[in-house]
Amino acid sequence: MGKTPTPHIAASKEQVAKTVLMPGDPLRAKFIAETFLDSYECVNSVRNMLGFTGEYKGKKVSVFGGGMGMPSVGIYSYELFNFYDVDNIIRIGTAGTISDKVNLRDVVVGVGASTDSAYAHQYNLPGTFSAICDFGLARAAVEAGEKMGIATVTGNILSSDVFYDDDATAFDKWRKMGVLAVEMEAAALYMNAARAGKKALCLLTISDDIYGGKSLSVEDRQMGFTDMMKIALEIA
Repeated sequence: MGKTPTPHIAASKEQVAKTVLMPGDPLRAKFIAETFLDSYECVNSVRNMLGFTGEYKGKKVSVFGGGMGMPSVGIYSYELFNFYDVDNIIRIGTAGTISDKVNLRDVVVGVGASTDSAYAHQYNLPGTFSAICDFGLARAAVEAGEKMGIATVTGNILSSDVFYDDDATAFDKWRKMGVLAVEMEAAALYMNAARAGKKALCLLTISDDIYGGKSLSVEDRQMGFTDMMKIALEIA
C-alpha cells in the first residue's frame, strides 16, 4: 500500500469507504451525495475532482469523480485500489449506443470492455488481455434492477481513447462485433481492478444515439440518470 493522502486525493484512508461509486463528472458525484447519502462529507476537492463519503441505508459509501478518459480514471482507481484499500469501484457513466438493441436512457451493464487503447501494454503480457467486470457485481446489478423494475442490457462495450475519431468507419467495425455502446473509461478501470485483485463494474446510461443522431441535454447528463445510481447504491 502507498501513502495517503496522494497527489490527487486529499482524504485520509479512514474517510474512504470500501465501495466507491465513480461517475466521470465531479458534479454528478456531488449530486449523488446530496440526493442519496445521509451524513455525507466532502473528503476530496483536489483539482476540483470532488469526492464524498456518507451512508446509504446505514452502509458507508463513497462517491468520487473519475474524470474523462482512461488516463484520468486510471489514476483515481489505481490510488483508491492500491493506496486506500478500496475493494469495489462501480463506474456510473454515460455512453453512446452503436447498437439497435440499446436506446436512449437504457442502462447498460458493461460485462466486457473492448478498447482501442494501449493501456494494457504496461503489463507486457504475451497476448491480448480481456478487460471484464466482476461477475458478482454484474449479477447483483441485474438482480437489483429487476427488483426495482429497471431493465438492464448486458454485454460488451467499447472504451475508446478517441472522442473525435478520424476514422469515420470505426464504429461500424465495432458494431458488427456486437459491441453495444462506446464510452472512455471502463477498460482501464477493469484492468486496474484485475491487477490489484479487486472488483469493478461499469454501469452506463445511454445519453447519445450515434447512428440516430440523438442526444440528451447537459443537465440530464449531470443530474439525471438516477436509475443507474439507484442500482449502484443498492449493490454498494
